[in-house]
Amino acid sequence: MSLFWRIFVLDAVALIAAAALLLGPVTVSTPILPGEVLVVVAGLAALLTVNAVVLRVGLAPLGRLGRAMADADLLRPGARAEVSGPVETAELIRTYNAMLDRLEAERAASAAGALSAQERERHRIARELHDEVGQTFTAVLLQLKRVADRAPADLREEVGQAQEATRAGLDEIRRIARRLRPGVLDELGLLSALRSLAAEFTTHGLTVRRDLRAGLPPLTEETELVLYRVAQEALTNTARHSGADRAELRLRPVADGVELLVRDNGSGLGAGAGEGAGIRGMRERALLIGATLTVSSKASDNRDGSGGYDGSGGNVGYDGRDVKDGYGGGTDVRLRVAAGTDQADTVPPAPAAGGHR
Repeated sequence: MSLFWRIFVLDAVALIAAAALLLGPVTVSTPILPGEVLVVVAGLAALLTVNAVVLRVGLAPLGRLGRAMADADLLRPGARAEVSGPVETAELIRTYNAMLDRLEAERAASAAGALSAQERERHRIARELHDEVGQTFTAVLLQLKRVADRAPADLREEVGQAQEATRAGLDEIRRIARRLRPGVLDELGLLSALRSLAAEFTTHGLTVRRDLRAGLPPLTEETELVLYRVAQEALTNTARHSGADRAELRLRPVADGVELLVRDNGSGLGAGAGEGAGIRGMRERALLIGATLTVSSKASDNRDGSGGYDGSGGNVGYDGRDVKDGYGGGTDVRLRVAAGTDQADTVPPAPAAGGHR
């Protein structure tokens, strides 16, 4: 029975009972006898109780729907409100769930387009840095060499310092270009790109231990790019924010696909730490290939070590990994990709590498 008819029938019964009392032979003594007061009070109590039960049962699904709406997060898809209650309420919940389906599909499509455009822009900027700015620095180096060859002895040291500064700038330009669009990923594959990434962070003061297993299942170009970008962002967060001096980069095949793990010995997420743009970016990339991203920290909001979260919306805890090796104890970033995942229809292909090495 619909919520309307439940309330209508209850009110109709109350009105019919009142009319029967008014029109019937029932009389009330003057003064009112205690027994008559008891009958009236009992009748009102029964009527209010039935009314409260009907309304509570009928409106409970709306309360659950409100909580589901408050907890909804399009970056953690799949959570839906339970369809229950009267006909109108059930239809409302089904409509809300259908709206979530559309919103998640639209967000996935728009995020795929945005990230694809971002990769194209990264590629364009990297190419221009290498071809334009890099060539300009190279020309300046050659000019400085000619100046140094003809300069008096007392000026050669200063010219040499200018050469070193220019050479350092050229190296920095090349490093930025590699970070924007790693040519090694397209040319030598994912494992070589991750080795190069770990080596790059190691040269900047963060000791990165690699555990990169061969024998990975076939991965699409989009999946390899997501794995690389998540590893890059996780190591960047470690270097900038965690205070860690050691990190581990691990990639291995698992029973149902591939797992990437980046862990460090830093301070962790910290109590009350919000979700930054870096983590949200990793979650968006994970969603594009249907992967599950898990971020957990020993120093999270819950002091017992729980309080992590994953890309599907479930809470996960710090896994208690032995940290005696000095590479854990801070934050864990884990990305799991199911074997056979193919998002070619969802993620537009990134442009081919070229123009820089």
